Amino acid sequence: MKVNSRWLLIAIGLGVLLNPLNSSMISIALTRLQEVYQLDYTSVSWVVFAFYIASSIAQPVMGKASDLFGRRRIFLAGLVVAFAASMLAPFSPGFGWLIVFRIIQSVGTSMMVAVGMAIVRIHIKENQAAALSVLSVFLSGAAAVGPFVGGVIIALWDWEAVFWVNLPFTAAGFVLAWRSIPEDHPEASLLKDLPFTKWLEIMDVKGILLFAAGLTSLLLGVLSFESFGTAALWQILAVIGGLGLLTVFVWNELKSASPFIPLRTFARYPAMTRVNIEYMLVNVLFYALFFGVPSYLQTVRGVSVIQTGLFMLSLGLCSLLAAPVAGRWVDRSGPGPALMLSASLMTFGSLWLVMMNEDSPAAGICIALAAFGLSSGLSGVGLQAALFQSSPPEMIGVASGVFNTSRYFGTILSSLLTGLVMGGQLSSGGLRLLAIILATIAFLLILLNRQRLRAGSR
Repeated sequence: MKVNSRWLLIAIGLGVLLNPLNSSMISIALTRLQEVYQLDYTSVSWVVFAFYIASSIAQPVMGKASDLFGRRRIFLAGLVVAFAASMLAPFSPGFGWLIVFRIIQSVGTSMMVAVGMAIVRIHIKENQAAALSVLSVFLSGAAAVGPFVGGVIIALWDWEAVFWVNLPFTAAGFVLAWRSIPEDHPEASLLKDLPFTKWLEIMDVKGILLFAAGLTSLLLGVLSFESFGTAALWQILAVIGGLGLLTVFVWNELKSASPFIPLRTFARYPAMTRVNIEYMLVNVLFYALFFGVPSYLQTVRGVSVIQTGLFMLSLGLCSLLAAPVAGRWVDRSGPGPALMLSASLMTFGSLWLVMMNEDSPAAGICIALAAFGLSSGLSGVGLQAALFQSSPPEMIGVASGVFNTSRYFGTILSSLLTGLVMGGQLSSGGLRLLAIILATIAFLLILLNRQRLRAGSR
């Protein structure tokens, strides 16, 4: 099958944008969901955290599944699952059912994110960084404009619209993906005649269950500390149990013949491990600003929801502008220079917020948002290219899944950091303290990328 690169990228882009779009757009609907289901903010916020937790688990699992059963098949199945969940979620008879559909939606969208980069890596041989920049436009652009889009469609219709808006994307994405993604059956012929127990071993179901249970328990405990402010016995036990299960998971993966997260391989490729750590830190920075600034603008500065959405567009538009430039730059010079500039811009944006006070114009925050937006466009392309350089081809599906799980770890950590620093009462002082912490993390990224540039010059 002859691959049309343009239509392939559009098909992949329509699929991968659904995960960041739905992880950010729902935040605008929380107040309305509180009214509909008569819940407090702490309870209704689990519609966000459930999506993050499910994504962080599903993406490496789906990366493993794509290596075994074919990336095209997983991508198409993800579109079907996301369509069904988005169609049914507005009809949820209770909030618990809405959480269930959000988890299903997360799994479906994760199926596409986990394999999208791998499909590009395999089927687009020339100018891969430029192709990655197109995916970065879909990913970062969807995340950045999600709150604004959510605010507009909720104002025009109601909260159900944040689910139904997915339907045309999934339908169009399925048609294009069916026509443009080539068939692949990496190990299907080897697996179809195996006994069920062998399937369980090859898929490392034990490892998947340990990872899912350990991560869920740990995050439930930690997020409850943030939500309720006190450490109840069950919360402490959840954290301890989660850490214990994750320890058993590591032991299982080290001795498994077919681990779904090959920790030994990561140990053999330290550069790949470092890329995932950098990606997690980048997302701590980006999403701390992404979540913290809108709340600050509305609560402390009295900025309207629509104005806040317009301010946040400076983040998204700058990210969209930077991504194509980053693609050409990375193709020419490698990821090092682009990642160094990205870290420098995040440092500048953080320090700009430190210098702002109660008398500074609220619109001045757009300068920091623009710096972070440019940085996001550069780092999205640069780190994906660095991942491709550092990971072996035979595990690119797993590597892509773990890479995107790093994004969700960073997102979860950013929400914890924002809640810890800003507390229950937002203030300009709290924003400055948050910015100081972000500047420190950004400076650490400068040091890491300085080492990368030195290593590349040898």
